[in-house]
Amino acid sequence: MGKSTTNPQNQYYTSGPFCLHDSSGISLISTLWILTILSVLAMGMLYSYDLESKAQRNFLDRTKYHYAAKSGFEVGVAMLSMDETNFDSLGEVWAQPIEQQIEDGIQIGGFIPFQVTITDEASRVNINEAEVDLIRNLLSYLGVQAEFNETGDLASRIVEGRPYRTVRDVARVEGMTKEILYGLQQQAAVEEATSGTEEPLPPTISLTGVGGLVNTATVYSIDANTDANGEQRVNINSANAQQLSQISSNNNQTIFSQGEANAIIQQRNYDNISDLLDASAVSDNVFNNISSEITVEESSSGGNDGGGGGNFGGNGRNGGGDGFVFEEIEFDEGNSLININTADSEELTGLQGIDNGIAQRIISHRNSQGFFQNIDQLKQVRILSVQDLAGIADKITARDGETVNGLININTASVELLQLLPGMDQTKAQAIVARREEENPDTQNQSEPPIRGNPFSDIGQLLEIEEIDNNTFREIVDWVTYRSHGYRIVSSGIDHNGKTIATCLGILVRNGNSLTIPYWRQD
Repeated sequence: MGKSTTNPQNQYYTSGPFCLHDSSGISLISTLWILTILSVLAMGMLYSYDLESKAQRNFLDRTKYHYAAKSGFEVGVAMLSMDETNFDSLGEVWAQPIEQQIEDGIQIGGFIPFQVTITDEASRVNINEAEVDLIRNLLSYLGVQAEFNETGDLASRIVEGRPYRTVRDVARVEGMTKEILYGLQQQAAVEEATSGTEEPLPPTISLTGVGGLVNTATVYSIDANTDANGEQRVNINSANAQQLSQISSNNNQTIFSQGEANAIIQQRNYDNISDLLDASAVSDNVFNNISSEITVEESSSGGNDGGGGGNFGGNGRNGGGDGFVFEEIEFDEGNSLININTADSEELTGLQGIDNGIAQRIISHRNSQGFFQNIDQLKQVRILSVQDLAGIADKITARDGETVNGLININTASVELLQLLPGMDQTKAQAIVARREEENPDTQNQSEPPIRGNPFSDIGQLLEIEEIDNNTFREIVDWVTYRSHGYRIVSSGIDHNGKTIATCLGILVRNGNSLTIPYWRQD
């Protein structure tokens, strides 16, 4: 009973060289944990610093390449501001790619290259201005299948949704797809693969874009509503008779007499200048005033038929053919009718509202078309021929305002786009391109810097091309131009590996001496 007893717990805590009550062991463990945490924190800080350094370098690189692209854009603006030709063509300096460089503001002695391209917005179809048939032709060219439903086809829905702020805004139109807007994909190569079973895997397809509306359409094409000399065009819907009668052709020949000018005024509301080709030299008012004084019949006495009775033969003037029986008309000496088939210019100008200009039109018409069958056919005499229109097409307009939107530049548009215009086909489009690219026989190529090719400087020059007939000219004259005031400038900052780092895209509009940028994007 004299044995002493020992607590087992106390024995556990006091046994062995290391125990939790040993302060040096606790300190060691704490130190190890602290070192581990500090190491992790240090590695994190180094990693963050490395990321921040890379981000800063990337930011600096992107910034300097952006300024290189911006510098290229300014070069493009300067080049366009120095262009003083009265036409715009692919043979001019501004249309050639620009490759220059600026000094690197960060790396001493370094240089940053940039590339600039300038394209004419009038070489694209303006979806805010084009007629529905042209938009339909454009969609067909892009490979869009025509479809009609209760809301019409896609082209008509695009027209109904106008105006658009940018081409990309047509994305909201019903039936518009990403492929139509940004480019249909075309199968370039197909490689079939198998999985070792009888079931083949889907083919591997390499795709290449064939363009879309963003590459072929615009909302920025614009032209000045002036002639080649910068003079405001005469608006046939608002000009008075004096202004109309002062219009002269390219060879300084007056086109309209006072009577013809009055006839234009009496018949106007013209949608296009080509509508003048349908304007009658004898307006309804004039015809009503003189209808009781004219005839196509031969007088029994031969009084004022100019002795031309034998010239009528079997013409069947009133539709009677060879069996026609001439009706004898008795004329009072002071009240004889004017035979419009035989009357000369002096006799015709004796009629109210008929001046020498209209009289000559009447005589030219009957010489080329034959005798009038009845007096109503007098209203078929036209004020203007296609050749006359070609001579003044650049000097007249049917649109108000200082500018005109949506015209296609025949000096810059591609064959593919030109053949989409009304009355055009591939042969005619290729003839236009061949004409503008031929060697220039005139002196304009002696300019400094020289201009390549033989660009159009007047719309009427289209009729000099054999493939462009009168009907084609009539159909396209209101939708084409030979110059532009809207341009797309794309400038890119390029690294030394040829990789594009930054891009600036802007639309530049020239209006006289002023330059505006209605659209700008930085990538």
